[in-house]
Amino acid sequence: MGWDPSAVAAVSADDRGVTVVVAARGASRGNAESSCELEPIFAPDGPLARKLPVFRFRPQQLAMAEAIARAIQSRSQLLAEAGTGTGKTLAYLVPALLSGGKVIISTGTKTLQDQLYQRDLPLVRDALRLPVSVALLKGRANYVCRQRLEKAAQGTFASRGDARHLKRIESFARTSATGDKGELADVPENAALWADVTSTRDNCLGGDCPHHADCFVMNARKQALAADLVVVNHHLFFADVMLRDEGLAELLPACNTVILDEAHQLPDTATLFFGEELTAGSLGELARDAEIEGLRAARDCAALPEAAQQLAQAMRRFRLAHGELTGKWPRSEAIQRPGIEAAVDELASALDQLGAQLASQAERSDELAQCASRASEASELLARWRDRDDPAWVRWLEVSASGWQLRASPLSIAEIFSRHVNDNARGWIFTSATLAVGADFGLFRRELGLDQAESGYWESPFDYARQALLYVPRDLPEPNSFEHTDAVVAAALPVLRASGGRAFLLFTTLRALARARDTLLAAAARGAFDFPLLAQGDGSRTELLARFRRLGNAVLLGSQSFWEGIDVQGEALSLVVIDKLPFAPPDDPLLAARLEYISREGGNPFLDYQLPQAAINLKQGAGRLIRSETDRGVLMICDTRLADKPYGRRIAQALPPMRRTRELSEVISFFDDAETAKLSAT
Repeated sequence: MGWDPSAVAAVSADDRGVTVVVAARGASRGNAESSCELEPIFAPDGPLARKLPVFRFRPQQLAMAEAIARAIQSRSQLLAEAGTGTGKTLAYLVPALLSGGKVIISTGTKTLQDQLYQRDLPLVRDALRLPVSVALLKGRANYVCRQRLEKAAQGTFASRGDARHLKRIESFARTSATGDKGELADVPENAALWADVTSTRDNCLGGDCPHHADCFVMNARKQALAADLVVVNHHLFFADVMLRDEGLAELLPACNTVILDEAHQLPDTATLFFGEELTAGSLGELARDAEIEGLRAARDCAALPEAAQQLAQAMRRFRLAHGELTGKWPRSEAIQRPGIEAAVDELASALDQLGAQLASQAERSDELAQCASRASEASELLARWRDRDDPAWVRWLEVSASGWQLRASPLSIAEIFSRHVNDNARGWIFTSATLAVGADFGLFRRELGLDQAESGYWESPFDYARQALLYVPRDLPEPNSFEHTDAVVAAALPVLRASGGRAFLLFTTLRALARARDTLLAAAARGAFDFPLLAQGDGSRTELLARFRRLGNAVLLGSQSFWEGIDVQGEALSLVVIDKLPFAPPDDPLLAARLEYISREGGNPFLDYQLPQAAINLKQGAGRLIRSETDRGVLMICDTRLADKPYGRRIAQALPPMRRTRELSEVISFFDDAETAKLSAT
């Protein structure tokens, strides 16, 4: 592959391909052409260094950029893991902008999408002085729909707040060039009114809409077609894949290169889009739209609003059949519960009746025709969930406090996704800080069917042995025991005092988080805990992080949404506590079916799936700690299996190379040494 041997710390083979591990001590070299083109750009005195004040030359970053440039040039597939601090965004933006072809970059969240489009891309493009046109494209639910905005203005409002929000949205729609709701800070992103003034695939009128010519969604898609580089997110990317798979018109333009950042999220996102779901929310919206449009366009058809009301009543009875229980159940188990099968049959009958009434009136308005199509699709989804048996799929019922969902997913999306990748001769770049276990990309390959992809692993430039300490306390109870969370808090309290707060406490379940919060509040009442306490649910993630940074000595409790995508640099975060190894709950119907499928295929469910998945998830949480060359901190993992079990030690090998201890005294000394060094520096 042409790598400089002095740069290679290790070369190992995973189950399908060769992985090159590049250490901090030197840069790899690609072919002469890519090296000559990229090396001056990433040099300490190059254009990036001159334009970006925080830029530092990193050999790993240059090596990664060269590998990506080769994959783009050869239109091949590359799995690229870059340790924290490598600077993977620049490593893919530079070769993407220099490639000369059409590029689509997909990110994990809309926040990262906006950051790329508004900050990173303009800086790099200006530094390289390239005349590259760039567009931002989001899903249709992110853009104001003029037609639905007009309908909303003619209706009544649930609150005065909705009325105020509507006025602001109307003013925004008159003056905005994009209609992107993210640009309207005056209306909260979670405001209920947004659902009434944005469109979905189900309720969009398409070419029949009177505002089609000045539609914000269509305008954004036109700009994407004309641009050299388009920034999307994974949800939109997979919505496009689904349309192509169904033989329908695609959302995204044809391109030469696809770069998928935060690629570790792809298997879950793909499973969502390649699966099916019928939700209480979607049926409730159908019943409401059918009744309103029936009264407007088919007032003489009394049976139509009656059928809509019958569907709403059937939905309520379906929810009541579950009682107070919430959770997830395989279909075979769900329909055995008293009253559930009869409630599903009643729901199907009500949906069929509404569909028949809508079909009889469909010619009277575009909206009624659309509702008829939605009812027909919902009936088909419900029939497949209730009646179809396919060993390649799993079907289950999910009930929460806010509603219910009937879900179905393929056990494997590898064949579907790999077909899409291999049918398109273009460069495919999959990158993240967490794709592999050590240097083994086997799980990611298997999940997405990327058998032919090359892979590269570039270690973090951070000096973890100096900057960080991994602490696994002794004598903790079993991680699944009732006493475990209380023991985690008890073990964390002396460490929190040593760190001066400044901590994330990350939990694998919301139940454990709530228990820990109560325990810490009790400790505060008796004077054993005196730091500001923030917990997931007390505000949005953005609000909580802003308060955490501002306070400087806070302790923040979070679950899954705080394990990744969080960047707190400096002294505000000096301790990350993880309650236990993040194995997925085995009672999840999709996971249980997948494990059974792996076993049927002759694999080992634990070694092939559960263990590498837990290692990757743990690496995500651990990655919150060290975010810059000057950060110092302790990673405390309160699960003795990490040190005592052979599989735990294998998971530990996937973590950054921190110094390790099981002694509280060493942790306290670590923080004391940091404080001494800080005082000496001043």
